[in-house]
Amino acid sequence: MTRWLNDDEQHAWRTFGLATRLLTDRLERDLLAAADMPPTYYELLVLLSEAPERTMRMSELAQWTNSKPSRISHAINKLEQKGWVRREHYAGDRRGWLAVLTDDGLTALQAAAPRHVAGVREHVIDLLTPEQLRQLADISQVLLDHLTGPPAEDRD
Repeated sequence: MTRWLNDDEQHAWRTFGLATRLLTDRLERDLLAAADMPPTYYELLVLLSEAPERTMRMSELAQWTNSKPSRISHAINKLEQKGWVRREHYAGDRRGWLAVLTDDGLTALQAAAPRHVAGVREHVIDLLTPEQLRQLADISQVLLDHLTGPPAEDRD
């Protein structure tokens, strides 16, 4: 039997859905306007900038971004064309590849980061009280734990 949403649940769900879509769209437009960089590229550059020697296996990038390897490969191709990333063969695995953030890529990330952070502050952080921000983090963690945990049929 279907447990339909009551009015409060429906309002919460629809408001959350619309707000997250609008926020994602706004942050994407801001990054594109400021740095000609879609959020996917920004996320990859951030991950590489935080990795030891600014290097990660392509498979790790796919895992961290919850993306298919083919999608990461396509994005890395585009980043290579811009000179922001280079590929290197992974010595420990004949089939494995590494993505390496170049100096130009780090410069591009450093140029884009202030606009992205300003957008996150303007559209999320500065709108919330410290208590609301803590609640947002708690709620997000519950959702993340659920969505990244084992499938429901494996939890029994």
